[in-house]
Amino acid sequence: MLVFDAHLDLAMNALEWNRDLRLPVSQIRDFEKGMNDKPDRGKNTVSLDALRKGNIGLCVATQIARYSDGNNPLPGWNSQHQAWAQTQGQLAWYQSMVAAGEMTQITNLEELNTHLELWQNEDAQTPIGFILSLEGADSIVDMSYLEKAYDSGLRAVGPAHYGPGVYAHGTDSVGGIGAKGKELLKKMEELNLILDATHLCDVSFWETLKMYNGSIWASHSNCRALVDHNRQFSDEQVKELIQRKAVIGMPLDAWMMIPNWVRGKSTPKEMGVTLELMVDHMDHICQIAGNTEHVGLGTDLDGAFGKEQSPSDLDTIADLQRVRELLSQRGYTTPDIENIMHANFLRFLERVWS
Repeated sequence: MLVFDAHLDLAMNALEWNRDLRLPVSQIRDFEKGMNDKPDRGKNTVSLDALRKGNIGLCVATQIARYSDGNNPLPGWNSQHQAWAQTQGQLAWYQSMVAAGEMTQITNLEELNTHLELWQNEDAQTPIGFILSLEGADSIVDMSYLEKAYDSGLRAVGPAHYGPGVYAHGTDSVGGIGAKGKELLKKMEELNLILDATHLCDVSFWETLKMYNGSIWASHSNCRALVDHNRQFSDEQVKELIQRKAVIGMPLDAWMMIPNWVRGKSTPKEMGVTLELMVDHMDHICQIAGNTEHVGLGTDLDGAFGKEQSPSDLDTIADLQRVRELLSQRGYTTPDIENIMHANFLRFLERVWS
């Protein structure tokens, strides 16, 4: 079954982790043996080869670069211009993968339909389709930069990441969107950019949704009712997103899947972290919605974590195919499963881009 993954940090892995994603996962792991600069070295789960093996023919691929001033304790670039330059390096990597025939950028409905037709031919070398998204908008120096990004194919923006940002407050921070945030949202709406509500803190979430009249999705967020943390959506937020015709992608970072995870100490096996927990979060949203039309996959695999913080029954991203059977065991029908695995996000894009 075709899989749509709504959140993968591919360029970050290529440039900051120095991973050649054209290689099989096993070769990348071999290359990283003995490295200890990052906790996930040798434990990666994503490559373009693994995406093809898992029939993950389409994904939302990110650019990401935080600006960190004196108000943000998290590491980042010392100016927005530097952050912009980092995202442009990431864009150049995506463009190089397109030139190499490994990936193809999707920016409109015609390109989406053409890619889906090619993918159905089951050619092992069909490029991976990607929609470009910006995770955290700090790199947008001013609105002319957002126009440049749009011209380069950017189609979705998450205003914040972790901490206080230029345009909104993100995870583990508290605050609203302010004048700059409102300016960003106005320009995004003008360009028909998709708003990614992921990572917005509660105050910024409600201020943003009150103001933004464009299309909204949440690429990778789980449920606060199951794991009580501000990174997750409350049931009230889930209901609001459903009301706005959003689709919510489910991530596979262990600490967002199960309570009481201790970073660097807990292990997936000891904590019982499996793909079944992803289905718990999916099912919770489906029960709130009363249907299967507002949930999908947004795995965030290799998003600064690897197998040490992923489901124990997942070796590579190709194992997402196992989710089909888990859903079937819960009584989900084939159309329901298709909705979750790809159709919800595809219909969303058809609506937005038509």
